[in-house]
Amino acid sequence: MRFLVYAAVLALTALAAADQLPWIDRGWALAVLLPFVALGTWNLLQSSHSLLRNYPLVGHVRWLFEEARPYLRQYVVESNLDGRPFSREQRSVVYQRAKDLEGVRPFGTETDVYGSEYEWIEHSMAALPHDHQPLRVTIGGDQCARPYDASVLDISAMSFGSLGARAIEALNLGAKLGGFAHDTGEGGISRYHRIHGGDIIWEIGSGYFGCRDERGRFDPARFADQAADDQIKMVEVKLSQGAKPGHGGMLPGPKVTAEIAEARGVPAGQDCVSPPFHSAFSTPIEMIQFLGRLRELAGGKPVGFKLCIGQRWEFLALCKAMLETGIRPDFVVVDGAEGGTGAAPAEFSDHVGAPLRDGLVFVRNALVGTGLRDHIRIGASGKIVTGFGMAANMAMGADWCNSARGFMFALGCVQSLRCHTNTCPTGVATQDPGRQRALVVADKAPRVARFHRNTVEALASVVAAAGLAHPRELRPHHVWHRLSAIEARPADRVYRFLAPRQYLDDPDSTEHAAAWRMADANSFRPRTS
Repeated sequence: MRFLVYAAVLALTALAAADQLPWIDRGWALAVLLPFVALGTWNLLQSSHSLLRNYPLVGHVRWLFEEARPYLRQYVVESNLDGRPFSREQRSVVYQRAKDLEGVRPFGTETDVYGSEYEWIEHSMAALPHDHQPLRVTIGGDQCARPYDASVLDISAMSFGSLGARAIEALNLGAKLGGFAHDTGEGGISRYHRIHGGDIIWEIGSGYFGCRDERGRFDPARFADQAADDQIKMVEVKLSQGAKPGHGGMLPGPKVTAEIAEARGVPAGQDCVSPPFHSAFSTPIEMIQFLGRLRELAGGKPVGFKLCIGQRWEFLALCKAMLETGIRPDFVVVDGAEGGTGAAPAEFSDHVGAPLRDGLVFVRNALVGTGLRDHIRIGASGKIVTGFGMAANMAMGADWCNSARGFMFALGCVQSLRCHTNTCPTGVATQDPGRQRALVVADKAPRVARFHRNTVEALASVVAAAGLAHPRELRPHHVWHRLSAIEARPADRVYRFLAPRQYLDDPDSTEHAAAWRMADANSFRPRTS
């Protein structure tokens, strides 16, 4: 069906050449049809536009709407054209940076600067020159033997199975070219992650894919064997995903291909289940001990966990477990509820889990208030695609940021919202070999690297404009948040930030004093007495 219009044009052209179209002059018919044949053939062979490789003629309709949209905007509601996740302006920023186009625009801002939720960073009259050095952060505390020097922007978790083989390969090659890391998602490490040798963050979910036994339980020997690969730089245990926290998932048997089965260590053709909970631990102390064990099995590589914040006492219970055992993870990744996924129930996408900003501030306060922050790095993920988005989250406590959809846009995603149907028009989120043909790795991987480079450059420019030398110097007071048309405040007067050891020294003065009292290092259930 993707080539139906092109095939119809070819058929009409053949009939016209044989003078079998009695209702139109042969010369006129060929004059009209041959340019379409040439255009369709060119689009099938070119490698720059994935959509046009899959839809050689019909795909041009999208570009016509794209060109007309600025003129139609005053008459048409923008969200009706763009869908929910991102505006055209946000996607345009990614596409420009991925293609190394000049990242500027004329005529000023199109944002309502007096609208609620608008944010900005205060600049300095003593702004610094833009430093073009790579921005890095060392991840790995004093209990880590092999710290990782990570970029401040990395590819967030997207599994092989959700994304196709060519998308995974292009992302990893882009990470290799740009010197940043590629999170595998919980679907395991596939052959396509390994082809080009880009740095890998191995995410392990409740299915323990790639390190499980025949019954689906965690297998220490298999884990150690995989983690010994030098391409794996960090190990991340996924407790929950922002788009559907506490939900779990299942990949139906017909979708479990031989390649997916190989990556996950499961039988091909059988249902592949990710439970909503882990079987390797059942209490906060057991979980922290599990992380310590993983670090030993991984030869001292950084080990941490990812979660979307839910019940506050549970994370505080983890902090208490760290203090009681003396074992500390090397990092925590806070995933916002606004994060994306290939498929999730609407209730989970829209109303379960804390948004990134709320979760990030809470985790920062929990670690600072328990005296653990100096030993543990914080990552932030959830709808981050711009240098300002990175700067704002780093001002709130993040050490680095992860992006998923930003890198998907760099691959050519047009946000058709067909991820769950296996009919992605650009070959990104599909296992259909015919559709994957549209994505040319040699063309898309450099775009991934360029998007990373230009976005980090944009972050550096924003930081320099604020008179700072590195994003680590950003603080909440640098970010202003508009509350209404007549009121705006710096973030340190919008959110409450705790002092070091405040939970330990004066817990009753904290915003979550009740949750602190409920937190129990020996149970994820709240303490009631």
